[in-house]
Parts: sequence; structure tokens; C-alpha cells
Amino acid sequence: MMIQQLDSLLTNPYLLTALAGLIGLLVGSFLNVVIYRLPVMMQRNWRKECAEYLNIDTGESEPLAPFNLSVPLSRCPHCNTPIKPYQNIPVLSYLFLKGRCAACSHPIAVRYPLVEAFTAITSALVAWHFGYSPQTAVALVLTWSLIAMSFIDIDHQLLPDTITLPLLWLGLLLSLFGFFTDTHASIIGAIVGYTVLWAVYHLFKLVTGKEGMGYGDFKLLALFGAWLGWQYLPVIILLSSLVGAIIGIAMIVFGKRDRNSPIPFGPYLAAAGWIALLWGKSLNQLYLTTAGL
Repeated sequence: MMIQQLDSLLTNPYLLTALAGLIGLLVGSFLNVVIYRLPVMMQRNWRKECAEYLNIDTGESEPLAPFNLSVPLSRCPHCNTPIKPYQNIPVLSYLFLKGRCAACSHPIAVRYPLVEAFTAITSALVAWHFGYSPQTAVALVLTWSLIAMSFIDIDHQLLPDTITLPLLWLGLLLSLFGFFTDTHASIIGAIVGYTVLWAVYHLFKLVTGKEGMGYGDFKLLALFGAWLGWQYLPVIILLSSLVGAIIGIAMIVFGKRDRNSPIPFGPYLAAAGWIALLWGKSLNQLYLTTAGL
């Protein structure tokens, strides 16, 4: 009887969803670190490589202090006071501290708890959709990576290769086992995903003399092609373009952004690809029905 109850508990979708949401909260806290530190790490590495290549003396008598995803420990960006573990509990610490640093009372950016909560919600949705399956594990990895990439792109207009390329290869690898699509569709999807935006980029540059998007966007769409197959690319492109246009126009109309200021396309691609990951089959059917195909 106890074994049956344990099996019932372990296969309960509500338990899995709640567990995924809890893990999402913890991962969201780590993603805040990745979003802030990874671009800084990349910039430091670029400067070092450029200086070595050009044989330039940077004038730094001592090497820079270690700076990576684990060192130094989290601290207040205003007063530099280390954050204690109990002050770093996802969402709850922000509410308990009333959105202010415990040491200097400087306001804490509301984006930190929002990223944590958003990661928890999306993680719970993934677990609810895929249930107890290997697809849940890999879909969670993709979801967390997309969140990190989206916010980095918003802040720096940059989609790090250190995230996109491993995920692209992972998508191709998963296709060997039929996780979300077959290998044939995955390989074609990766090629077509990259090529389509590459062609749009060069056509736009030829016509306007401006760069409409970055190479990271090509790799991100190739990533989705590898994970989901070429059949989902039209829906992803349509969704991302539609949402991007609506939000971009709204930001210009309400004065949040100048019409000449670049708008990162990565977050819209990421959102559209994530939606296709969960509900792509239904959206594809709706698209084909609407198009009369």
C-alpha cells in the first residue's frame, strides 16, 4: 500500500509542477547572476585577447581580481556589502527587505524578483505540459537559457555564443533520439533558420545601408530549427515579428525609445520559440488552416 501511495505521489502532475516552480525560483536567482556577470566576463576576455593580439601594454601592473559566475560572492552594487544567504532567498528576501539593501537602504532593482518569479512560472508551465518525461528536463534547460539570453540582449544587444551554440548542438543531438523532432528535420531546420535571417539581414543592409539585426539572431533561430524542426520556423518568425512590431511601435509612440534606437530582436525570437516548444503543433495547425493549406 505504501509503495502504491509513493508511486502515486511521484507521478502526481501537481507535485511535479510545484517542484519545477520551486527549482525555477532558485535557478532564477542564479540567472540574475548570469545576466549581469556573463557580459562583463566576455568584455574582459575580449579586451585581453585584443591586447595580446595587438601586443598592447594595458598598464595593469597586477592581474584583475577573479570575476566569474561564482566569484566574487553576491554583494550590493551600491555599497558593496556582501549579501548574506538569508538575504538572497528568491522573491521572499526582496519582500522581507521591502526592496532595499539591508546595509545601506538603497533600492534593489525590481527586475531581480521579477526574473525569479518569471523563471518559476515558465518552469512550472514546462513541467505541466511535458509531465514526467525526459522532454521536461531538456525543455527546462532551454527555458532557463532563453531567459538569460533575452535579458542579456535587452541590456547589451548581445546573444552570447557560449549559450546559443551549445544549445544548437544539443538540439541536433536530441534529434537523434526523437525528443522533439527527427534528425532530418532538425538539420534542415538549423540550416534554414540561420540562412533565412542571414538573407534578411543582408537584403535589409543592401536596401537601407543599416544593420537590421545581429548574427546572434541567426544562431538563435537556427537553434530553434535544430530543436523543433524546420516545420516550426514559419510560426516562430511570424510570432516574433508580430510581437516585436507591436512592442516596438508602442515603445516609440509612448516615448520609451527613439525610432532610430535599435531594438533587440532576440527576446521576441526567444518568446516565439518557447511558445512553439509548448504549443507549436496547435499553432502550426491554426496557421495552415488560416492560410488555407
